[in-house]
This record gives sequence, C-alpha cells and structure tokens, in this order.
Amino acid sequence: MDVAGAEAPVSRQRLDKWLWFARVLKSRTLAAKLVAEGHVRVNGVRADAPAKAVMPGDVLTISLERAVKVLRIVSGGARRGPYEEARLLYEDLSPPPPPRVPGAALFPRRAAGAGRPTKRERRSLAAWLGRV
Repeated sequence: MDVAGAEAPVSRQRLDKWLWFARVLKSRTLAAKLVAEGHVRVNGVRADAPAKAVMPGDVLTISLERAVKVLRIVSGGARRGPYEEARLLYEDLSPPPPPRVPGAALFPRRAAGAGRPTKRERRSLAAWLGRV
C-alpha cells in the first residue's frame, strides 16, 4: 500500500473481476456468466473461463444484450468505485451508433385515441415483429 492507503492498480486481473470493477456489468456473477456463455473475446479469441487473466493493452469485445462494446484495458482495478473512477480503467473503441432519423419510429405507431387495432393492423404488426 502507498501512503494514501489505497492499493496500487493490479497489472494482471481475472476477467470477470475486471468487468465488474469497470462497471460493464452489475455483478461479478453476471460477468462470470457472460464470459462462460462465450460472449466475451480477449484480443479476438473467445474467453472460455471467467478466471482468464487480462492485463493493460488487451482489447475486449463484449456482446451485450443490445450492443457490442469494444474496450481496450488501460489499467487493472483495485476496487469497484464510482463511474468516474471505473471509466479510467478502459478506453472505449466501440463504433458510434448509427444516427437516428428524426421523427422515425422504431415500430409502427397509431394515432392516439384511434381505438383498438383492426385485424389488418394486428396482422401487419405481428408480421413486423416476426410472429407470423
């Protein structure tokens, strides 16, 4: 420990622990589960165990539910701190999301107060959702 009482950042660290420290996932259990299911790659190679050691300079590709994050590890963490502290552990290399077109809806919209959808509207919505 140094004079301030904080531990020095670790050079090598477990993958699940680093993901939790960097606030990529809410719990270390979720991080371990994500790695075990094969949704995390370290330097382009699928990580097979949550205990895989990662170090600064490694590039992680993380397939989350709604996005894919590409992160370069800058340093290992000593604790799970606030977001401002966790943000210093990595450099985000993820491509920016595509620009949204103003006024474009993600799904079909109906006018407010239009009542129940007709059979044709229900079928078109089901087809749009892939429930045909």
